[in-house]
Amino acid sequence: MRSTPSRRATATGALIAAAALLAVGVQTGTATATPGGDPAAAGARHGALTKQLTPSKRAELIREADATKAATAKDLGLGSQEKLVVKDVVQDNDGTTHTRYERTFAGLPVLGGDMVVQQSASGATEGVTKASKVTTGQLKAVDTTADVASATAEKQALGLAKADGSKKTEADQAPRKVVWMAQGKPQLAYETVVGGLQADGTPNELHVITDASTGAKLYEWQGIETGTGNTEYSGTVTLGTSGSYTLTDTGRGSHKTYNLNHGTSGTGTLFSNTTDIWGDGTASNAETAAADAHYGAAETWDYYKNVHGRTGIKGDGVGAYSRVHYGNSYVNAFWSDSCFCMTYGDGSGNAAPLTALDVAAHEMTHGVTSNTAGLNYSGESGGLNEATSDIFASAVEFYANNSSDPGDYLIGEKIDINGDGTPLRYQDKPSKDGASKDSWYSGLGNLDVHYSSGPANHFFYLLAEGSGAKTINGVDYDSPTSDGLPVTGIGIDKAAQIWFKALSTQFTSTTNYASARTGTLAVAGDLYGTTSDEYNAVANAWAAINVGSRPGDGTDPTDPSGTVFENATAVSIPDKGSAVTSSVTVTGVTGNAPSSLQVGVDITHTYRGDLVIDLVAPDGTTYRLKNSSISDSADNVQETYTVDASSEVANGTWSLKVQDVYSGDTGTINSFKLTF
Repeated sequence: MRSTPSRRATATGALIAAAALLAVGVQTGTATATPGGDPAAAGARHGALTKQLTPSKRAELIREADATKAATAKDLGLGSQEKLVVKDVVQDNDGTTHTRYERTFAGLPVLGGDMVVQQSASGATEGVTKASKVTTGQLKAVDTTADVASATAEKQALGLAKADGSKKTEADQAPRKVVWMAQGKPQLAYETVVGGLQADGTPNELHVITDASTGAKLYEWQGIETGTGNTEYSGTVTLGTSGSYTLTDTGRGSHKTYNLNHGTSGTGTLFSNTTDIWGDGTASNAETAAADAHYGAAETWDYYKNVHGRTGIKGDGVGAYSRVHYGNSYVNAFWSDSCFCMTYGDGSGNAAPLTALDVAAHEMTHGVTSNTAGLNYSGESGGLNEATSDIFASAVEFYANNSSDPGDYLIGEKIDINGDGTPLRYQDKPSKDGASKDSWYSGLGNLDVHYSSGPANHFFYLLAEGSGAKTINGVDYDSPTSDGLPVTGIGIDKAAQIWFKALSTQFTSTTNYASARTGTLAVAGDLYGTTSDEYNAVANAWAAINVGSRPGDGTDPTDPSGTVFENATAVSIPDKGSAVTSSVTVTGVTGNAPSSLQVGVDITHTYRGDLVIDLVAPDGTTYRLKNSSISDSADNVQETYTVDASSEVANGTWSLKVQDVYSGDTGTINSFKLTF
């Protein structure tokens, strides 16, 4: 692809450097918080709430889905070479199931081929959410014979990892052939994984996708995702331990906490004692950090089980494990899929372990995200991944209702990472940290994922608490809105229920801000109805961070007012080729088109700056929607444009014309719609 410093260098740096709690170099309700509340009880009248499944029941549903996956693939119109792999199943109180599938083609993993299928209690398919809108016809055209050797992919991946500090001389996993479908047209590629350490000592698990035809890098992401006991941060707490006095929580999937003793590899040594008293509340006692981490894991486990019905990170009743005292003066914490564990450094001078409750909940939530939506840890999906961990870090704090660490909308306020008593991140106004953004804009996906998480954190705060000034648990907040209009919150319990249900039933690996809005609105509609205060609050909170519009203002693409004409047939956009069109035929509309015609555009593209987009009226008149720009470096175009088409007769064939005017990137028109 074309080398553009404003996009390529910035994006690549963020991918490699942003894989922990913090960026490397230093992861109708009341507006009052309700710690310890019961959101499930608050919404129990709604059949769409997620049911708490025992591990055995979840396993039974997975077996049933696995037994019928071939029939499901056929019902979905998948080709004969496409197979489904069941990843997870959740179920609502009314019996509706949401089955998450991954996909293979000709025996190769399809990255970006994941989907969630909703089925009624009777087994009827009610909806499908796909990570990619690529058609079966496009997938059939993939040539599974590589033109370049796997050694080329390995060399490229090692070079990228070396640039960030890894000293590995060979990949941890040999390059494997995959079908890359997460961006535009599907193609054969290699996935290479390189380990070692990053520059700051964080473990490395760099995934690099290489074009199997040209040897060019297509994508990369980081697999390491960052962020009675006498604890340092939560006071004296009860810990789950074994009868032989080890930090083994037999009541929570046998979660264990280990001492790395400043090492950086292996599991470490399981904490054991001659009594059931752990730590003394000071960082100098090695057991204190262990008590904090063990307590944080327990509270997070209880939160997901009791509030969202998820028993353990995978929902299978099996506990992960924690490792403390990682490295020497390591100022970070991280989650790793490969070890299925949370790991914590001891901070600057080994004096401030990063084991506070919200940090533990943040890291453990990375595991939940990995085993639900699987949000790619880069671009806008990476920002949503990080925000999800921050969102549930706050939710767990309110749930725990610990007087030594009351619930708040500050991330890392206890660990003093900045050395001046300020928190790591703020959810009411993310920009207060000096780097995060308060609202969405087209280049947001190029930022470090910890900073592109800002708008989603801001959305959640507004949804929970509303805009303006207020004091909650002794902390002062003052949350602005991008459109200058107020937002009324619905309470953290309902806000967290909406986000979790969207994460587990609507989001996929490629979900961006626009589709996150769509998913949360769908969930709010299921839970409370599309005319409810809760539904309107979700729409208003998104509009307040510049994603979509408020209900009833005429520009909201989900607003039911008006007549919609849509073409959802996918159209491939050739690389630096001729213009292509998607058309709709408007009938039954009297007179001329409106002066505020709404043009909904959903395009998947790996570099939107390449695109020129026009609306063509029935008489051939062209209305420019978007110009090409080398500085417009984000992916995808998912926007609603407003056009004064009052001089045009409404009835007739309208077209969306799209042309890619630069070489190096590809895409697809997913849908085009007009609202009269």
